[in-house]
Amino acid sequence: MSTIALVGNPNCGKTTLFNALTGSRQHVGNWPGVTVEKKVGKLKYKGEDQEIVDLPGTYSLGAYSEDEVVARNFIIKDKPDVVINVVDATNIERNLYLTTQLLEMDVKVIIALNMMDEAKGRKIYIDVKKLSKELGVPIIPMVATKKEGMDKLIVKMVEYAKVGEVEKVQITYGTELQKEISILKAAIEESAASLQYPSEWTAIKLLENDEYMLNNVKEIGSVKKILSKLDTSIKSITKSLGYEPEMAIVDKRYEFIGTVVNKSVKKTEKYEETKSDKIDKIVTNKWLGIPIFGLIMYLLYQATFVGGQYLSDTLDEGMGSLAETVGNMLANSGASETLTSFITDGLIGGVGAVVVFLPIIMVMYFLIGILEDSGYMARAAYVMDRVMRALGLHGKTFVSMIIGSGCNVPGIMAARTLESKKDRMIAILINPFVSCGARLPIYLVFTAAFFPKKGGTVLFVLYVVGILVALLMGKIFSKTLFKGESSYFVMELPPYRIPSAKNALMLMWEKAGAFLKKAGMIIFPVVTLLWILSVLPFGVEQYSEASILGRLGAMVAPIFKPAGFGTWQAGVGLFTGIVAKEAVVATLGMVYAGVEEGAKLTTAIQGAFTPLTAFAFMIMTLLYTPCAAALGAIKRETNSYKWTLFAAAYTFAIGWVAAVLVFQVGRMLGFQ
Repeated sequence: MSTIALVGNPNCGKTTLFNALTGSRQHVGNWPGVTVEKKVGKLKYKGEDQEIVDLPGTYSLGAYSEDEVVARNFIIKDKPDVVINVVDATNIERNLYLTTQLLEMDVKVIIALNMMDEAKGRKIYIDVKKLSKELGVPIIPMVATKKEGMDKLIVKMVEYAKVGEVEKVQITYGTELQKEISILKAAIEESAASLQYPSEWTAIKLLENDEYMLNNVKEIGSVKKILSKLDTSIKSITKSLGYEPEMAIVDKRYEFIGTVVNKSVKKTEKYEETKSDKIDKIVTNKWLGIPIFGLIMYLLYQATFVGGQYLSDTLDEGMGSLAETVGNMLANSGASETLTSFITDGLIGGVGAVVVFLPIIMVMYFLIGILEDSGYMARAAYVMDRVMRALGLHGKTFVSMIIGSGCNVPGIMAARTLESKKDRMIAILINPFVSCGARLPIYLVFTAAFFPKKGGTVLFVLYVVGILVALLMGKIFSKTLFKGESSYFVMELPPYRIPSAKNALMLMWEKAGAFLKKAGMIIFPVVTLLWILSVLPFGVEQYSEASILGRLGAMVAPIFKPAGFGTWQAGVGLFTGIVAKEAVVATLGMVYAGVEEGAKLTTAIQGAFTPLTAFAFMIMTLLYTPCAAALGAIKRETNSYKWTLFAAAYTFAIGWVAAVLVFQVGRMLGFQ
């Protein structure tokens, strides 16, 4: 089996190509030792499996972010049989910078020249044969969204994986640079035999002041000669060229790219405004950008609620019928009341209370997939940059917040793309306020019970409240805990494209699968534990305040009395939500619907909450302590228990204060 690595800039179509090659035969995990997402898939060709590895999207192979380190370490250490460099034909000069770094790494490269249809539409004409000759690598012109060129790429990569060493074009860095690279290379080969990286590539990286490689070399031992030569080389190059070798190497790469492009690419002299440019004049307008973003998100939540509500109601009725049928079967078979209660109230009532909202969650992720695939989400981050800078935050912070709207864990992880520690810490600490998909079942239970005709509006309001609280806390942190100057925000805006239903559906199935997996791996054990606590000590009425579960809830209930929901049931629900937010619904499904046998959860909570206390409860679940997985991500990203505990405590305090304000002010205004 051959291993094929995909590498490319963000927005070059790499994910589309990966999905087309692997289909559903892929799995997602983390790279060993790091939290960067790892995607691996299988392609079967002529009876033989090909392993396709989707490396993180990156503009270069430096060591400025964990993504870049992961990508280059896989290429150099794991030695894939072929590296497919996906290049955007409409931005070929920028994309080829990554290509030059791959050529330096002495690996077998195939260029998948993607978006050829868009390049043609922009009157960019690429002589593929000449470009291939200039770069010394095979090039396959493609349109990944339409699978054009896919067959040729598969044939070429399978063939290329089986050939031996291939000759590649060598990038020349000029007489002075080349001389010092050779001197350093010899010193490395003599003193650092155990280094896992190619000696010439290591020499280039050391001259580029690559801290990651410098630390790797220092760990080898017997490196005084290398460091001495490096210091001498840097001084010699700086004196000879007038600037440091890092800039000289970058300059030579771009000089090489310029020569290649001049020989093989022709563009129309006259700039023509594209459709994307015309749309951006409206959606990224200084005054219209944010209102349009707000309107789009409002419509998304309206469509989410309306689109999935009928299916969720149907599934809810099915769960109720299933519980009744299973209960009757168990009773007729002579099963004990304890076992019957565990299966009907605990498993079906608890886990089922979460699963019934799967259709609505699927609708939401499908619509988010459409927005992402169209290119709009990048604009959302762009239009919010002005607001972020006014608050002393980095524009990329909002990118992590957008990612966090699906799940706070990848949103927190996305903070690693920020260069300064101040920006990273603020992004990590405020991300849990962003309303994630796991909170959606909680909102849906209460909106169905108290705001059935305004469900989409309530979801949107909660989303906005989360964003506003996050921005407010970000402003406070930037002025207090993390003082310092924010860096500038640079972001590429991809062209608008007709969204791919297939890509959106794949995102939807991936998230739905993760949701069901969590229901099985986390909610099931939580429900089982809660059910056991609800029947102990023996002899008490199940789901009563006299049970261990009830006593635990009663201990924390007074804390929430000022917010209007100071019941032991609500206390237990919020406590289990720290394990996983979906567990709140599972818990309420047991302690409320379990008390009133056969009652739907929405009906049961109508007797325990009012519209005002229900809204206060939703505000609490929006803002209070993030789930265990998010806390784990904070620990990994900050490498600090202190900041993890701080995040857990301060978010709880913010959630409590906000819920109390909603209830008390609402009561004063007569909304009881």
